[in-house]
Amino acid sequence: MTTIRLLIIEDDRKIAEIQRRFVERLDDVELCGIAHTLADARDLIDVLSPDLILLDVYFPDGNGLDLLRELRASDSASDVILITAAKEVDTLRSALRGGVFDYILKPLVFERLEEAVNRYRDHLNRLSGLDQVAQKEVDALLPRSGQDEGHGETADTDRLPKGIDGITLDKIREVLTTGDEWSAEEVGAAMGASRTTARRYLEFLVGRGEAAAEVSYGNVGRPERRYCSVSRK
Repeated sequence: MTTIRLLIIEDDRKIAEIQRRFVERLDDVELCGIAHTLADARDLIDVLSPDLILLDVYFPDGNGLDLLRELRASDSASDVILITAAKEVDTLRSALRGGVFDYILKPLVFERLEEAVNRYRDHLNRLSGLDQVAQKEVDALLPRSGQDEGHGETADTDRLPKGIDGITLDKIREVLTTGDEWSAEEVGAAMGASRTTARRYLEFLVGRGEAAAEVSYGNVGRPERRYCSVSRK
């Protein structure tokens, strides 16, 4: 299996350290560097040519979206996952126009990063196995959300990444529609699965835009991700 060479670009050193620890837990991923400024990031990208970049938006010396546009203008081979606290629609729109592979809202949780990197690896594997493409291969490679109009659940299931089962995913969707907000532990208990399994599926739905997640600090100050169906917001 090909190792993914990954670069972290994050100005907050504590957050960068959390990301570093998460990355080191991922299989077949090599952390090739960490940049805390856009100036340093440009140098590292030029020298290291990473496969994948975890990129923040706001930096003391500029905006991460400007760097994203520079990469695309220069036809850089590096792909980008944006990891940011920015929830503005304009930021998301700019990121999508810039060709980000994924868009993850802070605070970052390990399962969401793992799911994004696994999808990226699957994406690379599909590309490397192709000489020419037909429409079916193009449809499988392009990022898509939800079900294809007129194709039903079969098309949706065909594009699920490894580790995501369509039947379990439907159970998670059903649970989310029966309440306002759920923790991963509550969802797991409701459907007879572990908290870790429930959180993996919940973060997958967040990534597809079918669910939303907010951080709640509860009564004892411990942060907890709580999820709800976007249709109920």
